[in-house]
Amino acid sequence: MNFVSDNTAGASAPVMAAIAAANDGNSPAYGTDAWTGRVERLFCDLFEHEVAVFLVTSGTAANSLALACLTRPWGAVLTHQESHVADDECGAPEFFSDGAKLVGLPGIGNKIQPELVAKTLARMREGALHQVQPQALAITQATECGLVYTPAEVRALKDAAEPRGLKLHMDGARFANALVALGCSPAEITWKAGVDVLSFGGTKNGAWAAEAVVFFDPAVAAEMKWRRKRGGHTLSKGRLIGAQFEGLLAGGHWLALARHANAMAALLADAVVKGGAARLAWPCQANAAFLILDTAAQARLKAAGIGFIAWSDTALAEADALKPGEVIGRFVMSFSTRKEDVERLISVLNG
Repeated sequence: MNFVSDNTAGASAPVMAAIAAANDGNSPAYGTDAWTGRVERLFCDLFEHEVAVFLVTSGTAANSLALACLTRPWGAVLTHQESHVADDECGAPEFFSDGAKLVGLPGIGNKIQPELVAKTLARMREGALHQVQPQALAITQATECGLVYTPAEVRALKDAAEPRGLKLHMDGARFANALVALGCSPAEITWKAGVDVLSFGGTKNGAWAAEAVVFFDPAVAAEMKWRRKRGGHTLSKGRLIGAQFEGLLAGGHWLALARHANAMAALLADAVVKGGAARLAWPCQANAAFLILDTAAQARLKAAGIGFIAWSDTALAEADALKPGEVIGRFVMSFSTRKEDVERLISVLNG
């Protein structure tokens, strides 16, 4: 059993069927195909807003190209110190922005607080020759610790950053999981709350290799077509990405997949906490459960061959500090996670 990541799952059956259907015959290349055109309109309808959409194949490309459009080489991006763009993109945001600086901020559960944003901006003097100039704030939805920003929390961050003109970028690798947890509309958690650019994740939620960069002000996307081409993500057979999104978005399929993954994570978190085998590092709000495991629980997991990741404790609240021998185990559920496997995991953890 492998709970290391939702990247370990394949693609859903409707997505694979959509790829197979799009594969038949010939079609114009480089995103000028009918599938991509239909998907661009689907995103406008989904967000109840005229948007500019650019399809790419990886979250790294989506985040890095989006931030490159928001910053200049002497600029800075404020983000959580353990965010994906800071820790897991191998320097791609800095590379594609030609050297913009990432400024890492602390925060429990990898959530950034607006008060800290305002305080940090006050230290970064506007127009100062010797300092990078802050130009973007990047948040992750859901966070790397599985927490979800509410629309009010997103708006508060935008309000803290807006006086200095910062654009707000949302890394939505698990956007669908956050959305079903919140029960709001895509518009309410993005542009209505102040988000300027969204990296809309598909790969972790049933797609094969499909991500979308969604600009809520098309004018901000002026450079994107060239940046995407220069970055190697303007695919000649772009219809095979567009087809994935058609299959994913049709009939709310993407939300059903996320809802299942969230339910499996909640099942694990609730059962293990009630059984006393572990305690939660952070509330289980999306599709990952972060369990504080003692040495006995770790040994049982190892003996059973169950895969998980030992997670950083940097973003723990002080009251939840680890005891000697304890680790935080990250258990991520996907659209394909089977209930019987989660129940087996619960049984192992409960001894």
